[in-house]
Amino acid sequence: MKKYFFKSFEKVIKKKKGVYMKIGFLGLGKMGYNIALNAIDNNFEVIGYDVDENVRKKASKDFKIANSIDELIEKLDDVKFILLSLPAGKITDDMIFLLKEKLSKDDIVIDTGNTNYKKTLEHYEILKEKNIGFLDCGTSGGMSGARNGACLMVGGEKKYYDQVKDFFEAISCEDGLLYTGPAGSGHYLKMIHNGIEYGMMQAIGEGFAVLEASEFDYDYEDVSKVWNHGSVIRSWLIELAQEGFAKDPKLDSHSGVINANGECKWTVEEALRLDVPVPVISNSLFVRNTSKINVDDNFSNKVVAQLRNGFGGHDLVKKDK
Repeated sequence: MKKYFFKSFEKVIKKKKGVYMKIGFLGLGKMGYNIALNAIDNNFEVIGYDVDENVRKKASKDFKIANSIDELIEKLDDVKFILLSLPAGKITDDMIFLLKEKLSKDDIVIDTGNTNYKKTLEHYEILKEKNIGFLDCGTSGGMSGARNGACLMVGGEKKYYDQVKDFFEAISCEDGLLYTGPAGSGHYLKMIHNGIEYGMMQAIGEGFAVLEASEFDYDYEDVSKVWNHGSVIRSWLIELAQEGFAKDPKLDSHSGVINANGECKWTVEEALRLDVPVPVISNSLFVRNTSKINVDDNFSNKVVAQLRNGFGGHDLVKKDK
């Protein structure tokens, strides 16, 4: 029987000099892989697993890899800390049920994906049946944030958060960590964040579309640069716009198809439940839906697609030559 784990995370286990402890990473995609590298930079020992053998092979050059979930769990310490970086939906749902069977009392699961907060509450209750700790971690900042310092919004029981607070502080950027309260609150906050993100990108895309339709011949890389120095709308998104236009001045290489991952839809549904009007956020979602039906060279849509590629590595739909 394990002792209940209330000690400071920093004092947990230091089998190697300078190493805080081991953390198991399930899912080594764009975000999981970069968070793992970030953790290693901050003296955490990482053991990773991904269902894709090629992904495991690539990651094995940077940190220890397990070839099964059982092997990963076996390689962890007595109190096991597992971080999930998996697609929202059935894959994460199934993993929660699997971990319930394989983990023990006082182990902790951290979900850094974009799970719907309602599902997050279900996952919390499932693991609580066995007294397994669960934290929902809304993660923002894209791949570069995951690698160099993310923005983290963490919900869950405070006693579990306190055990891994040092880890969150280590992998987040300055002032980029917030404990949000009970289970579900982290993913809820990230859901609203993503709805706002949709609206901001839509406004940027529409602004450039008006410029493109005007009689003036602007260099959009220069426009983005000047807007990002002292203007009211300066932001990382404008910086990404500048980088995108530097590579492709008129965005001729890709279409205006914009994919969506679901978070904005959940934000709109929540707004409807609460009777809160969100016309900008909802319209930005409808624009994305329309972009898949009427595939054309809509410049606004192309800008938004380029921005998504910039921060999240989301694939651009290339134009047929």
